[in-house]
Amino acid sequence: MENKFSFGKRLKSFGYALDGLVVFFATQVNAWLHLLAVIGVVIMGWLFDVSNIEWCFLVAAIGLVFVAEILNTSIEFLVNKVSLDHDELAGKVKDLAAAAVLIASIIALIIGLIIFIPKFL
Repeated sequence: MENKFSFGKRLKSFGYALDGLVVFFATQVNAWLHLLAVIGVVIMGWLFDVSNIEWCFLVAAIGLVFVAEILNTSIEFLVNKVSLDHDELAGKVKDLAAAAVLIASIIALIIGLIIFIPKFL
């Protein structure tokens, strides 16, 4: 089967991605908590006049957390679909996905501390 490039198909794929973001924010309380944290970081970055390189690290950390959270949500939805009854292995899969979010959040926190603690001192 030949796959030809199509702007229409690319636009459709963006639509699907936007639908995913709607599902994410409509179903996940943590998405809103992360968004509140982002607003706080952006305000502090503006107030403390962080450098361009510091903004790059902050944006990367924010992106890392959101990507991890979206993947975690995807994995949870899939596990819930294929494992309708309580299953130990399904629980481990969900725990591992949640651990990825935890690690991403810790990395983001460390980056934030490295950038903002000297500005407070």
